[in-house]
Amino acid sequence: MSRRGWLLFVAMGVIWGIPYLLIKVADGGVSVPVLVGTRVALGSLLLFPAAIRGGQLRALKGHLKWLAAFTAVEIVAPWALLSNAERHLPSSTSGLLIAVVPIFSALLALTYKGDRLTPVRWAGLAIGLAGVALLAGPGAGKDDALWVVQVLLTALGYAIGPLIANRKLADLPPVAVNAVCLGAAAVVYAPFAALTWPRVMPSVQVLAALAALGVICTALAFLVFFRLIAEVGPARATVITYVNPAVAVALGVLVLGEHLTPAIIVSFAAILGGSVLATRPGSGRAHPGAKAPPGSLLAEDSATIARSE
Repeated sequence: MSRRGWLLFVAMGVIWGIPYLLIKVADGGVSVPVLVGTRVALGSLLLFPAAIRGGQLRALKGHLKWLAAFTAVEIVAPWALLSNAERHLPSSTSGLLIAVVPIFSALLALTYKGDRLTPVRWAGLAIGLAGVALLAGPGAGKDDALWVVQVLLTALGYAIGPLIANRKLADLPPVAVNAVCLGAAAVVYAPFAALTWPRVMPSVQVLAALAALGVICTALAFLVFFRLIAEVGPARATVITYVNPAVAVALGVLVLGEHLTPAIIVSFAAILGGSVLATRPGSGRAHPGAKAPPGSLLAEDSATIARSE
């Protein structure tokens, strides 16, 4: 891989590893609708000029139903669930639980015509799910079950979203798709954000976290990710799927002072190792009509691309 490729890879590993930290900070000063609404609004405003400049929006005509479905399962529901769960869970735990996206993708692949799971992939699923059980087990706290379920539902949405993109939106311009979907999400969240708007100006830290989520972790991340794909190819680009959780855990421990317990270390190894095994390329037959998805809004979503290659 070239030096440029490595720089882009490191940038994406960090950019898509820090949202969990930023969400945790922003959660302390604004409501979930304000948090998510601000993020998607900033992201869409920054991506729309590129989509308009290239005349890409016209290509979306006739695909509104699937764009709406993608927006719902990829952005609207998951980002609300994740942001709400992080009010109660450590950011490192949330980041690590999201790493099960490839495992959910492998399970969903069972519904594909002609796809199959080999013994190695079944072993990966078992190991990964065991890691989740350990992380969400008795040691996680008796009141954490609901929040863990919300993060897992977020991961499920991140696994379903690329399936829609892969089958229904693959021929559309990716910048336009994401600009419109983010804009639609902003419209959905606008009334709820207005009703829960903070009466007191949030702290500088909260405002900075909101800005970084929208500008860096959404709009900029999307553009950098596609530069990475162009530089190293989609298969290599998806390796960031296994880097982001490590960044999330490290930032949670170093910046927020969250505890790095033996359970987290073992769970990290199990979930990441299980994800690698469960999504081994070439271990199952791909659906003959599958295409690479036009991209996703979080790094974990890109695991689907690896299976399509």
